[in-house]
Amino acid sequence: MTTATQDSGLKLRAEDAEDINVISSSLQDALMAVADMTLLGDQRRFALVANRFCWEKPIDAQGGYQRSHTILAIDGVASVSMQGIDRQQSDRVLNLLAIETAIKPQGGVYVVLVFAGQAAIRLEVDRILCHLEDVGEPWFTRWKPAHLDE
Repeated sequence: MTTATQDSGLKLRAEDAEDINVISSSLQDALMAVADMTLLGDQRRFALVANRFCWEKPIDAQGGYQRSHTILAIDGVASVSMQGIDRQQSDRVLNLLAIETAIKPQGGVYVVLVFAGQAAIRLEVDRILCHLEDVGEPWFTRWKPAHLDE
């Protein structure tokens, strides 16, 4: 795992399942429109832009939190399959719950983006190579995502 933090945001690189778990934690409760996800076939890269809740940032003096725009890129993508996502509903906003990995029996790896509402994107990749980078300035919000176990 390569990690860099700056005043401007988070920058992570994942090369194995353990690294993906860190990126998954960083992206929990990220929001993204269906239109903001794409497969760049000529580059074998799946990319998306998300509105990320900054779990790593402390609460400010006024009780506020931060969000940031983030780019996630997953390289070496051989195929993409979707469940519960209609590409025609480009304005639909998805809530990312987790990113999981699974080893394929015939070699290679699946990287699975799991969303609320039983939606998912499964990426077949040669190996894990993923980049996350915050872009632009973060902004403040009073709303923190809530979970049933809290």
